[in-house]
Amino acid sequence: MTEEKEKIILSPDVCAWADDDHDTYRIEIPLPGVEKDSIKLKIHENSFFIKGETESTIYVGSYAICCPVSAEKTKATYKNGLLKVEVPFKDPMEDAVDVIIE
Repeated sequence: MTEEKEKIILSPDVCAWADDDHDTYRIEIPLPGVEKDSIKLKIHENSFFIKGETESTIYVGSYAICCPVSAEKTKATYKNGLLKVEVPFKDPMEDAVDVIIE
């Protein structure tokens, strides 16, 4: 009978910042040894979740985002073990509703 090795669970290092024009929120997450197909990234208006696995390690974490973002406009690339994410900040008037005045 083969003994299954227990994986180490780690919270990945996350570097996140707003660009100089405060238009885009940028996130960089090193995930050494993780295959792109095993990465799960979910973004909400005010938070994101990341998970990636290697044979010995599970990188997992949930993080708050400083200001509301437009999650559906997220762009992500993964190269040489570094996940780069760009998501525009939400326009403050994006969900505004026109009110009919009687």
